[in-house]
Amino acid sequence: MNSPADVWTMILSLMEADMTATTINTWFDDAKAISLDASRFVLYTPSNFKRDIILSRYVPTIQKALHELFSADFDVTVLGEGELEEFSAAQPAPEEPSFLPGTEEYTFERFVVGSSNKFAHAAALAVAEKPGKNYNPLFIYGESGLGKTHLIYAIAHKIHQNHPNLRITYSKGDAFTNELIQGIREGRNQEFREKYRSTDVLLVDDVQFIAGRESSQEEMFHTFNTLYEDGKQIVFTADRSPKEMLRLDDRLRTRFEWGLPVDIQPPDYETRVAIIKNKAIRRGMNLPEPVLQYIAENITSNVRQIEGTVNKILAFQELMGESVDVNTVIRAVQDMYKDKTDFLPSPDVIIEEVCKFYNIEDSALRGQGRTKDTALARQIAMYQIRRMTNLSLKEIGKEFEGRDHTTVMHSIDRVEKLMKSNPEIAEIIKDLNTNINARYDT
Repeated sequence: MNSPADVWTMILSLMEADMTATTINTWFDDAKAISLDASRFVLYTPSNFKRDIILSRYVPTIQKALHELFSADFDVTVLGEGELEEFSAAQPAPEEPSFLPGTEEYTFERFVVGSSNKFAHAAALAVAEKPGKNYNPLFIYGESGLGKTHLIYAIAHKIHQNHPNLRITYSKGDAFTNELIQGIREGRNQEFREKYRSTDVLLVDDVQFIAGRESSQEEMFHTFNTLYEDGKQIVFTADRSPKEMLRLDDRLRTRFEWGLPVDIQPPDYETRVAIIKNKAIRRGMNLPEPVLQYIAENITSNVRQIEGTVNKILAFQELMGESVDVNTVIRAVQDMYKDKTDFLPSPDVIIEEVCKFYNIEDSALRGQGRTKDTALARQIAMYQIRRMTNLSLKEIGKEFEGRDHTTVMHSIDRVEKLMKSNPEIAEIIKDLNTNINARYDT
């Protein structure tokens, strides 16, 4: 359902068929819609005289317009002077959006701003303060763990705080796809569309995962158009810019770039020090300057890893009862400095992520399924296992119902050739790498 103010604008438009512009201006010029639920519409005017006239003459006309809009009957309440405060005090506190509990720390106040993210922070704050008015859509992109999700939650918190009546809908790109597939299977397409197309604020995290998925892109295209034309705020995050999403439909790419694309870079040294200090203080630690410097010099990749380092130091201190100095920190987080080559995901994790990406069952991927998508997914899984683990060709074959090493070799060779000739396959491999590595991020 739209916001009360939007509905009131539509009601006034419909009422023009039953009364003159002079009548509308006389009795409704300062009227404001306060609330709209499943059965009642609440209107406010600061004049008790106007309130009495509206109640005695125009409530049936308002109800008629509401019925025309929603095909349902509504009670109409009109508040006058001094009644708005009493009505507001009696209302229950606005319900927190279902995705916000547990995200209390992801606010603008707790976001550490530095040169690498200053522009993205300013754009996100501007959107949160005036949703639908500034930078629509806002597209925040950057590598994993740099603060994109923090900003998208901060936007949600700020909008909910300032505009509690606005409906906020959040989804991750892969969840959007899975929800759509489930809706198609269960015949709930309309329910899916109503959820996303009737919202006031749409937030989609990791939107890159809809690229290359025809039905998901189709739904996102129409959802985007509906919300954009209605002046609703749209915010996306992704691990790359729209122009780098090679499998993304051109019509979506241009829409993603309509508003403001902003990037977040890895934090510089000064920002890393500020982040470490901020995280430590919030965990009740006051780290010595040499410790701050050591962590900032050695943990450089992303904010998430910095937070994991602080958490591990705190746990080490609590469990071992040792004071925090550089030597303690080295022992506590030495495994965090391993090269990427030391990271070895299990074959099960790789297969699970490939299955999720292609929306196929584990048994089909490992088994004898011969559909085009299943066969390609199986070959990609073999390629990823070979590239990301130390398993031999024979050991890889055992993961797929005992296929021999020549089959595995053929699959790996085919994927390598496809990556050279087909940019979309190369991008799929990149997406899978992101998903697999994310399973092991600190």
